[in-house]
Amino acid sequence: MIEQPNAAKALAPAEFWQTPKDVLYHALGSGPDGLSQAEADRRLAIFGANRADASQSRSVLRKLGQRLWNPLIAMLLAAALVSGVSGDVGSFAIIATVLSLSLTLDIIQEHRAELTAEALRDSVAIQADAVRDGKDVAIPVTALVPGDVVKLRIGDLIPADGIVLEAQELQVNEALMTGEPFPALKTDAPCPAALPAEATNALFAGTSTVGGSGKMLVVRTGGQTRFGAIAAALAANAPPTALEQGVRKLGLLILRLTLFLTLFVLMARLFAQRPAMESFLFAVALAVGLTPELLPMVMTVTLARGALRMADRKVIVKRLSAIHDLGAMDTLCVDKTGTLTEAKITLEAHVDPKGRSSDRVLSLAYLNSAFQAGVRSPLDEAILSARSDGIDGWVRLSEVPFDFERRCLSVLVARNGAQMLIAKGAPESILVRCDAVDIDGLAHPLDDALQQKMGEIQDRYARDGFRLLAVAVKSISPGQQTIAVGDEADLTMIGFCVFADPPKQDAASAINALTSLGVTIKILSGDHGAVVSHVARSVGLQTDRIMTGAEISEFTDAALVAKVDDIDLFARIDPDQKRRIIAALRHRDHVVGFMGDGVNDAPAIHAAHVGISVTGATEVARAAADMILLAPDLSVLAAGVREGRRTFANILKYVRMGTSSNFGNMLSMALASIVLPFLPLLPLQILLNNLIYDCSEIGIPFDEVDREDVARPEAWNMANILRFTIVMGMVSSLFDVVTFAVLLKLFEADAALFQTGWFVESISTQILVIFVIRSRWRPWRANRPHIILIATSLGALIGGVGLALGPWGGLFGFTAPSAAMLATILAIAASYLISAEIAKRLAVSNP
Repeated sequence: MIEQPNAAKALAPAEFWQTPKDVLYHALGSGPDGLSQAEADRRLAIFGANRADASQSRSVLRKLGQRLWNPLIAMLLAAALVSGVSGDVGSFAIIATVLSLSLTLDIIQEHRAELTAEALRDSVAIQADAVRDGKDVAIPVTALVPGDVVKLRIGDLIPADGIVLEAQELQVNEALMTGEPFPALKTDAPCPAALPAEATNALFAGTSTVGGSGKMLVVRTGGQTRFGAIAAALAANAPPTALEQGVRKLGLLILRLTLFLTLFVLMARLFAQRPAMESFLFAVALAVGLTPELLPMVMTVTLARGALRMADRKVIVKRLSAIHDLGAMDTLCVDKTGTLTEAKITLEAHVDPKGRSSDRVLSLAYLNSAFQAGVRSPLDEAILSARSDGIDGWVRLSEVPFDFERRCLSVLVARNGAQMLIAKGAPESILVRCDAVDIDGLAHPLDDALQQKMGEIQDRYARDGFRLLAVAVKSISPGQQTIAVGDEADLTMIGFCVFADPPKQDAASAINALTSLGVTIKILSGDHGAVVSHVARSVGLQTDRIMTGAEISEFTDAALVAKVDDIDLFARIDPDQKRRIIAALRHRDHVVGFMGDGVNDAPAIHAAHVGISVTGATEVARAAADMILLAPDLSVLAAGVREGRRTFANILKYVRMGTSSNFGNMLSMALASIVLPFLPLLPLQILLNNLIYDCSEIGIPFDEVDREDVARPEAWNMANILRFTIVMGMVSSLFDVVTFAVLLKLFEADAALFQTGWFVESISTQILVIFVIRSRWRPWRANRPHIILIATSLGALIGGVGLALGPWGGLFGFTAPSAAMLATILAIAASYLISAEIAKRLAVSNP
């Protein structure tokens, strides 16, 4: 009996593939019929979910620790520590409140986002065909435990580490583990190999079946698998996402501004022989004032809200930061079948090498499709549905399953003592293996004239959007019971099967919607170039710039980078070439999305900034994707792009508002602190101002955005953010100087009255300018602000002004101003808002 999670690892040696099946059965308490449901449930409670990241779920303390390492948060902590040690209890309390509010909301929102993402993942959970209580049942992969028996088909993701129990030409792509792009043939024979890469009977989580079928015995799950260990190492050293890179650049920008202003103020005041401790605390307060404490919380709320809104639009987000990448996407690469076409394939014709209808072509294609062991493709289903008779006494002996290198599949069949190899696949892949052509029952050498004739047949059908499969045969001596790749030579060409897959009715409008959003569409397909061009024309895409896989194979990576922008269609390409195209586009600084659903699409999905798949995709494609569409069409994706851009626009809105407002106010205070005989604001008042302003912006994630913000791709641009910060900050500082002059010259204010007057002016202009700069348009032409933003902003304004002018103002060093002073401050604030409306045209240009 297994009592604890390491028991399976202890009972199954590191090289478990060297252990005989019966010994593993005994060690794992299993057998050919798998486990009972009750025993599986018990083991699931012991081992936990079969998920590579299961051990990476972070506790609240780990989440908190990660945030405390943020340079901006660390700066706030230092400020709080200094304030507490120096006896400034009020400043300490304000900083602690700001930090606690930001960190608490951030952690709560992240936790909610994790729960939401988990629920969304469960809704599209990858399934496995396990044997429970002697019966085949479909269960989530996460529910597998050591001892389970699992059936495998082509396109399945290997769900755990284990050994092969049965294999019918089972081929597995192990590139994830070995780096070898060619499929590995797996058998159930014992293997003495010491290295996993050489274990012909071992299967490892994260790899995928690309041919044949079989059964496996699960030996290790979750973090105990080789993939689990790799995933944990990668997670610990994962490169930052595009969103994280943008935030890091922003942090460095703020840090530079903070160091410049605080050191400038501190050194200037010390040079002027002002009190050292007062100068130090004021400099610390400036540093706090420049820090957008709520940025992590605003980002998390915005992204989580964006994920929920995208779920409403039938887009499930597996990685929250992918929302940013989707909004910034300027190039979308799509597979043709199922994305632009209906993926409802019908057999339209079956013709011989002269283009005449031929029942023999259909009969041989039928045998090939009926006898293959793996999952049948839509082409196979179309062939099988075209005939109602049986297999007429033929029996299957062997098979060479399909793979994406050969692009063909062969079966060995026998009847009445005669044996025949039947091959079916892409025309160019079959023809290169032929040396003869069958015409009216006679074999003719495959000469140039016949090659040209068959090329003309292909081109004629392809121009009309039809897809072709070639069929060829070869006699095999009765003594040979199996076939291999080497037998696929000296074939005799029999003819072609002709298939139709019409474009979707809404594909053209969906393409137009995406291109109107500034997204360039490129088709990456394994089909014939003429077929790809036909589909592209029918949906309104460019068709005059096309490149084939044969041409790509001649290019180095550098040469492909130079060419990739000029090509719209890629035809007859293999999975690795799709990946190379994505990598080339990324090298050209494009933000690239890839949408696909097949096993051959997984490398490209993984390589793209935004990997997109659909619920009906193969498991390996869904596992590699960042987003999953609940409807396999581009119109759904266009809605997701708009939502991604709306989400990112609100993040940028907070960044622009926070940095420009903070910079302007802190610059004013820095300069005033040097020329005034007293501090323009006490450190406690600075921190109070910052806290109230941050609270006013909590409603930003819910706000509407300009139509221009979703009309084109957007990404982090530090130059634009810096320009906005400087322009709007300088305007704010200019009116602060006017306020200083009015308070000192007109009202002859002392320190307390000056600080009260400027606090009211500062908090009023900071908060009210949100309604000016939230949009590039004039306030009366822009989208109406969300009611939550109105409530948080006006609520914070009323609270801040009331605190300064109310009975508790004395606790913060405020005093009651005259009505005339308040009226003057109101006039200055109104003038500032008008000037800010004019200045924002320099800060943000209209399209």
